[in-house]
Amino acid sequence: MSIRIPDEKVDLIRRSSDIVEVISDYVQLKKQGRQYIGLCPFHGEKSPSFSVSPDKQLYHCFGCGAGGNVFSFLMEIEGITFIESVNKLGTKLNIELPESANSATKPADGPRERMKSAHEIAAKLYYHVLTLTEQGADGRNYVKERGFTREQIERFQIGFAPDRWDSLTTILSKRQYSLDLMVEAGLVGERESKDGYFDRFRNRLMFPIWDGQGRVIAFGGRTISDEKPKYLNSADTPIFHKGQTLYGLHLARPSIRKEGTVILFEGYIDVIAAWGAGFSNAIATLGTALTEEQAKIIRRNAETVTICYDSDQAGINAAFKSANILEQAGCVIKIADMPEGLDPDDYIRTYGANRFKSDVIGASLTFMSFKMRYLRRGKNLANESERMRYIEEVLSEISSLPRAVERDHYLRQIADEFSLSLEALKQEQYQIYRANRKEKTYSSEKKVTPRRSFETKKLLPAYQNAERLLLAHMMRNVEVAETVQEQIGGAFNIEEHQAIAAFLYAFYGEGNEANPSLFIQSLKDEKLIRIAAELGMLSVNEEYHEKEIQDYMKQIETYPKRVQIQKKELEMKREQDPLQAAKLLMEINRMKQEL
Repeated sequence: MSIRIPDEKVDLIRRSSDIVEVISDYVQLKKQGRQYIGLCPFHGEKSPSFSVSPDKQLYHCFGCGAGGNVFSFLMEIEGITFIESVNKLGTKLNIELPESANSATKPADGPRERMKSAHEIAAKLYYHVLTLTEQGADGRNYVKERGFTREQIERFQIGFAPDRWDSLTTILSKRQYSLDLMVEAGLVGERESKDGYFDRFRNRLMFPIWDGQGRVIAFGGRTISDEKPKYLNSADTPIFHKGQTLYGLHLARPSIRKEGTVILFEGYIDVIAAWGAGFSNAIATLGTALTEEQAKIIRRNAETVTICYDSDQAGINAAFKSANILEQAGCVIKIADMPEGLDPDDYIRTYGANRFKSDVIGASLTFMSFKMRYLRRGKNLANESERMRYIEEVLSEISSLPRAVERDHYLRQIADEFSLSLEALKQEQYQIYRANRKEKTYSSEKKVTPRRSFETKKLLPAYQNAERLLLAHMMRNVEVAETVQEQIGGAFNIEEHQAIAAFLYAFYGEGNEANPSLFIQSLKDEKLIRIAAELGMLSVNEEYHEKEIQDYMKQIETYPKRVQIQKKELEMKREQDPLQAAKLLMEINRMKQEL
């Protein structure tokens, strides 16, 4: 039986939802005039082309064409059904829905959902063992020694896997979970003899790893003894991919959105310590190098990133690589000045939150300053050859800086430090810049540009612009739609525009008032939804003039006749018979007079 939510409930939820607030959970939005803009979550981009209108309660990406209202956004970004999106927003707004709708929105009990629910059970078990059982005594002693507070344990749901082979296996088996599926999920291991199963995590402090919506999809386990490995993390599974997940993002997102900046650590221990020190905008990679996918996720949520990695050589190298990836994603980079020999967790426990804030995060370097320090490492600058190589490397990096003020600033630093002519450095830097630009131009010519998933916007012909603007007015004003329906009906030249006009006439015919968001909600075709969302976002004068509407309709009506005239003119040019050509000319003049 198909589930139906009463239209008045759907409309109440739509009207009660703030599309800017909902989308801000996934995209960093900035106010620009009456709109909000950000980086599109549906395709990779460095410059924002994703626009959200709080007035119209619509969104539209001018890059890939994605668009719609609050329901369609959730459906597209989370891959859920319309009913699930209604239920999700209704729950958030405390709007009660029919029981049948609630049951219909429960995720299908497929393998992926079983994996996720098993991880939720495991997280609850580990948390219970750590906080309330005798089996968790060693874990409690360890977290006490590490200085974890009750608040940190609760917020990050830290737990403890008991020193047994079958604690989780037994619970999952009793709850009818397929243990073969649990092996695939990374929670359970299968014995080599194939005669049984065992808990993958034992005698370890357990850190749940969540997806972007806050569901547990993996674990990190830290030994509390000398057992190797020190950290045992979930391997990639159908529900967890290290390179696409950032630890603590769903917890940090509200602070990231508020501050517009994020602090990136290497591991979850550092994130937990930073949160305890007052940094609620902290996230981490999961024991692997930062990926391009992770960098894109970060950029969608924040513009400025402070990288705070360990101060050893491996940490410095990782920070350098991560910074380059983040810069390519369009982020503004800072590098925390971590003293040598300490990691963030050690520093906070040793010196406290205030010094971490002032002497580490507060003393962060610009990416260029960090590069200069990085390039200096291992070089003997007293040696002329190594000094010249260092200067050349720094000049190459300065050449890539986009702002003249920045280039001048760092060139003066080099000139002062090595007593060199500023003018000579500028000339050398410019030569490097020209050589690099020439090389990039050559590379780009050789490189085959992949096809993008969306078309480049072109200047539209007058009749098409007229149709778009007329439909935009029609979506905002019932009287305009009635006038258009009476005078030209469905005589739009673009097929999709014909369809939107027809649906709009029917929408108003049902007694609805002008409401772009509600109209788009009534559409079923994804292509029409995207086009209608773009039309709904067009900037048009609310107080229209009748002549403006008449001009648009005239453009639309006369376009087919203009096409006919163009065909006749082409035919006349090709005509060899002078008499026949004269007849065509008379016909063309008559058609023009009719226009």
